[in-house]
Amino acid sequence: MELVRLMKILFLSDNFVPEVNAPASRTFEHCKDWASAGHSVVVVTCVPNFPAGRIFNGYRNWPWQKELIEGIKVIRVWSYITSNSGFVRRTLDYLSFMITGFLAGVFVRRPDIIIGTSPQFFVVCGAWLISAVKRKPFVFELRDLWPESIKAVGAIRDGLTLRFLESVELFLYKRARRIVSVTHSFKDALSARGVSPDKISVVTNGVDLSQFGERPKDRDLLGQLRLSEKFIVGYIGTHGMAHGLTTILEAAKVASERDELKNVFFLFVGDGAERQNLLEMAERMQLSNVLLLRTVPKCDIAKYWSILDVAVIHLKDHPLFRTVLPSKLFESMGMGIPVLLGLAGEAADIVLRERIGAVFRPGSAVDLVDQIQYYLSDPVALETCRKYALRAALKYDRSSLAAKMLRILSDVVVTDRENKQLRP
Repeated sequence: MELVRLMKILFLSDNFVPEVNAPASRTFEHCKDWASAGHSVVVVTCVPNFPAGRIFNGYRNWPWQKELIEGIKVIRVWSYITSNSGFVRRTLDYLSFMITGFLAGVFVRRPDIIIGTSPQFFVVCGAWLISAVKRKPFVFELRDLWPESIKAVGAIRDGLTLRFLESVELFLYKRARRIVSVTHSFKDALSARGVSPDKISVVTNGVDLSQFGERPKDRDLLGQLRLSEKFIVGYIGTHGMAHGLTTILEAAKVASERDELKNVFFLFVGDGAERQNLLEMAERMQLSNVLLLRTVPKCDIAKYWSILDVAVIHLKDHPLFRTVLPSKLFESMGMGIPVLLGLAGEAADIVLRERIGAVFRPGSAVDLVDQIQYYLSDPVALETCRKYALRAALKYDRSSLAAKMLRILSDVVVTDRENKQLRP
């Protein structure tokens, strides 16, 4: 099928740069490449505030603001702002953006296609409403099996609310012209629920190799943090309910009690609903081998990756999380940082297949420490993992993945135009 030369793409996402979480990074990097290819890209989003619920410097929570970022036309709308915690307040946040995002999207002239991205699907509701008003196709970018994921972390229980959310979820799957899933496991899960696999395409998360690439440790940062002589075990990302980061603190306690691991230091970088609990837990445990830093600007994040000897990626032990592919896995690859993965499923398959690290039992601090001790004692194994990680990253280059998704969007637009021409 012939591809559309140029399109006007309208993208709804409640996270966008300068926020640095996975949805913001993926959306920005894809849209930047599409704009560079000559397409008109409009992103409707809210004021940057994730995950602490504090508006970033230079922004105000106004009804309508416009800016141009790397060729992307960005429209920021008002939303109810809260920290990344509390089910009711977060739901108000999502609903408010669904309404204001929809209103802003309706005034975007002549889009060819509308995309709504999860994790939560109220954004996608807004995208579907815009597509219904404008009679243009919409694409559901599926980043998480929501609301199942909030059930998995205990934020919602079985009942009328969950059943209602699940019915909305299925409605959106059926109305989407195409579903772009970030994992093959999500595609399998949707197919098992009756969604046609023919309408589901997989475009995994990846890494921007222009930002995340092999580099020496940042000596200035090591000196600033007083970690120059340490073997650094790092977690960089959202400190959320699903991540089970207490396991890493427990590992720090175990490590502190082993003489051969006195040089190991645990570094956390990020924010989220569980950060305060982690700070209090670290203080109660009197951990002198742990430092918890807040989120750093996107332009600085690679410096923090560079000083890690190994990266920890962890999620709670729940069957749902075996279907996810954390974006930090690919950033680790790009930086050549060996991965210690506390997660089964598709992500574990990648780690083992690409030989970029090791897998430990989710929730097991002892297993994690044993893996740390292995790599600390075997520099050759550590260096081998680094080389394999850098090689594997080439398979997940974000630019290639953005081009793949662009071809999917073009196919949807061409099909939509052909179908309209056939109508009497």
